[in-house]
Amino acid sequence: MTDFNSHGLVLAASLLLAACAIAPVPPPAPVSLPAPPALPTPTATFNQSKWEMLPDWQTLDLSPSLPALLQSCRVLKDRPHWQEICSRAVQLSPADSNALRTFYENWFTPYQVRNPDGSDQGMITGYYEPKLFGSRNRSARFCHPLYAVPGDMLTIDLGEQYPQIKDLRLRGRLIGRRVVPYYNRAEIDAGAKSFKALFWVDSALDLFFLQVEGSGRIELPDGRLVKVGYADQNGHPYVSIGRKLVEMGELRLEDASMQGIRNWAKNNQDKLPALLEQNPSYVFFRELTGKSPAALGALGVPLTEQFSLAVDARIIPLGTPVFLSTTYPDDNAALNRLMLAQDTGGAIKGAVRADFFWGFGESAANRAGKMKQRGRMWVLFPTGAKPPQSVVSF
Repeated sequence: MTDFNSHGLVLAASLLLAACAIAPVPPPAPVSLPAPPALPTPTATFNQSKWEMLPDWQTLDLSPSLPALLQSCRVLKDRPHWQEICSRAVQLSPADSNALRTFYENWFTPYQVRNPDGSDQGMITGYYEPKLFGSRNRSARFCHPLYAVPGDMLTIDLGEQYPQIKDLRLRGRLIGRRVVPYYNRAEIDAGAKSFKALFWVDSALDLFFLQVEGSGRIELPDGRLVKVGYADQNGHPYVSIGRKLVEMGELRLEDASMQGIRNWAKNNQDKLPALLEQNPSYVFFRELTGKSPAALGALGVPLTEQFSLAVDARIIPLGTPVFLSTTYPDDNAALNRLMLAQDTGGAIKGAVRADFFWGFGESAANRAGKMKQRGRMWVLFPTGAKPPQSVVSF
């Protein structure tokens, strides 16, 4: 889930000019950069908890969480507090849920996540890995391009000098000696410049949803499936088209799901391009040629179906176990599960906020599209490690 959000390059225009538009000869005079405006900092409170406070902890089958944990260990195994955890995890048997429970209790400490206002509930949505139909060549049917990262797009990193903007994803382009924001969705779709198309697909809406999900598979005319994954984003903020349809009076709030948007699009094909342009964010892709069995998350490891979670990585460190207590989207039955924080997303901002990865296929798409549940979260930090924000003990 990787359609990243940002405040845009306009916020840092003066900084970008100073960083990217300096001629090497003759040496420029020293430039005094103005301080950038203060940005809101994501906050959360982590309340040290007890295992018995995690719903169903004593009876839950923890076996399916082990493969996801081992994926996290591919990245975390050499980091402080994780070396011993990961070396012991590879020795565990997924068939022994009780041994896994003892392992978690011995090597981790649960902290309940609370929002800045002290509340402990937030929105839990779902995402999935979609399948599109496409070709490497443009045709009358396959006429919507899946673009690679453009060569003229600049990545601006001023976080070391200005820590308050280190979490922003700044993208731009040069006009002469000026750095300006990169093209938005409307400009890209209108052919603002010549981009390299990796594939051509048969549905503008499916392409849009692929950009929201961040990765997927394309079925070619000969039946072969190829995988594509997030490569970069144009730096513009993500805007929900479902919310836009509600604001326009086109959909009721309860119908603003993926299925609801699809139904609206079937009956309003002439209005669809203008709707999609309401979201200026645009995602560029790369073809995944490895043998990974699933989509790659922001942590850089394959996601585990129904056991990987997208979170706000400014608050919850990627790779850590997260106990999620929510409900199923279909019947509101309890859904209590130990998952791994292995991805991020443009709409996933805040403390108690997460996106549940349902996997690949129609069933996953159906559940992900309907999921908009309330939920609570506990982060399992390695024993001895401190949460990144304030801590309140029980």
